[in-house]
Amino acid sequence: MNITFIGGGNMASAIIGGLVRQGGHRIRVSDRNPDKLAALSSSFGIEPLPVLPGSFGADEIVVLAVKPQGLRDVALELAGRLDGALVVSVAAGIGTEALCRWLGTARVARVMPNTPAMVGKGVSGVYGAPALGGDDVARVTGMMEATGIAVRLAEERGIDDITCVSGSGPAYVFYFMEAMMEAARRTGFGDDEARRLVLATFEGAVALAGASDSGFAQLRANVTSKGGTTERAIARFEAEGVKAAIVAGAFDCRARSVEMGQQLSQD
Repeated sequence: MNITFIGGGNMASAIIGGLVRQGGHRIRVSDRNPDKLAALSSSFGIEPLPVLPGSFGADEIVVLAVKPQGLRDVALELAGRLDGALVVSVAAGIGTEALCRWLGTARVARVMPNTPAMVGKGVSGVYGAPALGGDDVARVTGMMEATGIAVRLAEERGIDDITCVSGSGPAYVFYFMEAMMEAARRTGFGDDEARRLVLATFEGAVALAGASDSGFAQLRANVTSKGGTTERAIARFEAEGVKAAIVAGAFDCRARSVEMGQQLSQD
């Protein structure tokens, strides 16, 4: 595939890394920051574009990897240059209706990836604008599968849904890891050893869950002996409302995704 990224930040780097590992793609990146372009060129061998191209081919995928606040200006600048290219936005919040209006094309898809894409363990939601053909959605899905798993979403609201679970989800996990690191340090472990213990614990738990047919609640129960140490810890979590707070936080995340779309989709 011929793929041009507009914006060369962390998420663009993550997707590019997956595509390079997959192989068989011609990748260009446009970014106003010459240091970013130099770093991407050095790391991945991409073609750097200090300025936006004057036109794109109909067989090309143009990935909008800029911050949501700057997406409208970039889209308006691209309008008239696309020549039938397929446009993919990875920006949170802003819907396909606004994107199609700004870009002047109906060949638009949205993707919500997450940062583990950097190591090939990403989760992405993919949604195509109503007029987008199934073959185009399949191309976008295939592109994102280079970074992990990709889920095709039947409705656009699914982008907000997956944002609060997988898109922002790694931050929730890192937050819990921070807390476990703090507990390990307070018991006397040094930073390096505490980090190693926490990482291995998460890796082991995820591997066990993936290999088991049991639900997460059952796996937790298997560790929680009546009257034992784990039961005491879980009782504190429940008393402090940890699970409820995580669920509420995820829904706050979703609400913010919707708000951003409403705020930033205005002409």
